[in-house]
Amino acid sequence: MIKAKKSLGQNFLIDKNILEIITNYTDISNRIILEIGPGTGNLTSYIIEKNPKKIVVIEKDNELANSLKNKFNNKIKVVNDDVLKIDETKLFDEKVIVFGNLPYNISTEILSKWIINLKNNFWFECLVLMFQKEVADRIIAKFNTSNYGRLSIICNWKLNIKKICDIKPESFSPRPKIDSSLLFFYPKKNYIKIDNPNDLEKVTRIFFNQRRKMLKKPYNQLFNGDQKVLEKLKINLNLRPQNLSLETYYKLAFEYGKLRG
Repeated sequence: MIKAKKSLGQNFLIDKNILEIITNYTDISNRIILEIGPGTGNLTSYIIEKNPKKIVVIEKDNELANSLKNKFNNKIKVVNDDVLKIDETKLFDEKVIVFGNLPYNISTEILSKWIINLKNNFWFECLVLMFQKEVADRIIAKFNTSNYGRLSIICNWKLNIKKICDIKPESFSPRPKIDSSLLFFYPKKNYIKIDNPNDLEKVTRIFFNQRRKMLKKPYNQLFNGDQKVLEKLKINLNLRPQNLSLETYYKLAFEYGKLRG
């Protein structure tokens, strides 16, 4: 009997209804599948039933990785490594569908890494990912709301995001103390180009560093009071960071890149 490790943020999904919802949400037959944090392989079993072309799973835990190899043999390829250290683009020759009951302690780090490192060609068709509900609420938050912030802006830059459902603690073993949410991500056809994605990371970090303060101080810190950018983007410096739309932040990051370059 394998026990979940708290240090790795492990909570194994055991609810058959939720497992079905996940694997039925998008057509995965004859597709290449990447699963992050498969744990004991409950979701993996449901994925196999849908007849994908190939399944690769990334599992950091040595004990779980060995267990998965024994359980599924040649039906899956097990990569026993830390997902934060892997370049997913080198694992596949074609686009993949990604499933993940992400370790809650590093879920935002994983997603941010994927988005910041995204080139013009997406390496995935779509992502079906689970988060703590409070994190999911921040990812899908609209501007002018209290949950809106850096995570909302970065995640929505190149991706469309839909909420599939909320999931109660009893769907897991061991039970977490919080609710979870399942989100669906798929690439946008059109988005504002930013030469260096780290510019978006920096702009949002500085603006939301003091989210209750007005925009004047962070704007001046980044743009040295440049009035042309203010007029071009029609920004009122008396507003607060959460009052600016997603598109305004993408344009700010673009302008910041031009200023630096």
